[in-house]
Amino acid sequence: MRIWVDADACPNVIKDILVRAAERTRVQMTLVAGQPIQSPRSRWVTAVTVSTGFDAADDAIVDRMDPGDLVVTADIPLAARAVEKGGTALNPRGEFYTVENIRERLAMRDLMATLRDAGSLSGGPAPLGNVERQAFANALDRFLAKFQQSQQQQ
Repeated sequence: MRIWVDADACPNVIKDILVRAAERTRVQMTLVAGQPIQSPRSRWVTAVTVSTGFDAADDAIVDRMDPGDLVVTADIPLAARAVEKGGTALNPRGEFYTVENIRERLAMRDLMATLRDAGSLSGGPAPLGNVERQAFANALDRFLAKFQQSQQQQ
C-alpha cells in the first residue's frame, strides 16, 4: 500500500500530517504535482513532478496507483477515478470518498459549479481550521491502523 498525494492543492499542514504518518508507519508516500515541490528528507516520502497539462497530476496518480492505495485529494473527479480503480480516497477535511457516496459528491460538485458560473454563488470552501485538521489526522490514523492490522494478520 502506498499513499498518493495530489500535492498541487494540498494544504501544507495536511502534508506535514502525512509526512509524520508515513514516517511513523513506514508507509511509502508520493507527492505528485505539476510544479516542482520540495520533498522532505525521508526514505518514506518522494516527490514526482509531472507535466503541467490539464489533469496531468491526476492522470499520473491514477496510472501509478494500485488497488488498496490511499489517494489524498480534494479533487472529486480524481477521487472518483481512484475509488473506481479500487483505491481509497480521503480529502483534506477527513472525509472518505467511497463507492457509496462518490456519485452524490460528483453531482454536488457539478451543482456548485453551475451556481458559481451563474453568479449565484461565490468563493470556495472555508479555510481548514483545527477541527478539520484533527478530523483528517484521525481519519488517516484509522485507515493506517486498519492497514497495519491487515498486514499483521497475513
